[in-house]
Amino acid sequence: MEPLTARQREVLEFIGQRLRHDSPPSQREIAAHFKLAQNAAYQLIGYLKQKGYLTDIGTHRGLRFSRQYLQKTRETEGIPIVGRVAAGQPILAEENIEGYMDLKGLFKPADDGFILKVVGDSMVDEGIMDGDYVVVKPAVAIDNGRIGVVLLGDEATVKKIYIKRNKIVLKPANKQAGYKTQYVNRGGENIRIIGKVIGCFREI
Repeated sequence: MEPLTARQREVLEFIGQRLRHDSPPSQREIAAHFKLAQNAAYQLIGYLKQKGYLTDIGTHRGLRFSRQYLQKTRETEGIPIVGRVAAGQPILAEENIEGYMDLKGLFKPADDGFILKVVGDSMVDEGIMDGDYVVVKPAVAIDNGRIGVVLLGDEATVKKIYIKRNKIVLKPANKQAGYKTQYVNRGGENIRIIGKVIGCFREI
């Protein structure tokens, strides 16, 4: 891949930060952030596409990392960060990956492990806070009472998981908030266990 100028690298890093927070920036927002004319922002985005770092899925906020850049980053920078997941897709489909994070020295997940950002406070009694990241080892089955990740439709949720005959039980861990345990039918089209949580960390 072609090297980037300092400004192009700054723009790419800004887009990456927004993708990790599930909020792809628009061209106007990029221009405003760097105090540029919109035409200058358009040119910078164009260069990043030409050099193979970005692609565009054709919507107002359609900027994404390219397959080539994601592969290069995975080889050099660590574990993929997965954002929202479509029910019919593999968890590590290109369009689900928002970036990579180097966790050397912290965790040793499987080669196909991934990171999810936690949204909400339903697991605070287990030390998993809103905005934390959990490291997930892919699995289709999980021991009862283990914290895992379940895909409900297009939403990945972190809960204590129990298997009860024809039900999957999703138990939160926040007594103060009074969240209710969920009971969902096993084998339903919109539910599947996708992994077990093997670590949790937060940005400082």
